[in-house]
Amino acid sequence: MTKKNKAPSSKRKPRPAAAKPALLSGGNPQIAKADGDAPVQVYIAAMPDWKRDVARRLDALIARTVPAVHKAVRWNTPFYGIEGQGWFLAYHSLTKYVKVAFFRGTSLRPLPPGESKQKEVRYLHIHEHDPLDEKLVASWIRQAAELPGAKLF
Repeated sequence: MTKKNKAPSSKRKPRPAAAKPALLSGGNPQIAKADGDAPVQVYIAAMPDWKRDVARRLDALIARTVPAVHKAVRWNTPFYGIEGQGWFLAYHSLTKYVKVAFFRGTSLRPLPPGESKQKEVRYLHIHEHDPLDEKLVASWIRQAAELPGAKLF
């Protein structure tokens, strides 16, 4: 058998396992900018401890409340929006809580509790042992999705 026609070796090098995303300050996963559910799920899976569970609940609640939601990761943060309308929500892992941003939050009723330096943005901070009022959060999600979204890119 010539070198050119040599049979393939049965000893193949194993592929290295995908590296786990680096965690930035506050346990925020470093995820490359990408569209779709897959990068959002990678972000959620890389979140530390209890924050991962909070993010899974938020992601599922958003998907149930807005079935046509568009997901993406931008600036190491999961974003949720409506195609052609813009982003209505994002969340971020901080040291002591998960910060949920409603980009047109001042239009939501009742107002989400956290104020922002940005005129229309309101926040919901979810700490480790906070109960999550899914009915209220779903109402905010539904309202936010019906508003013109933020055009951030």
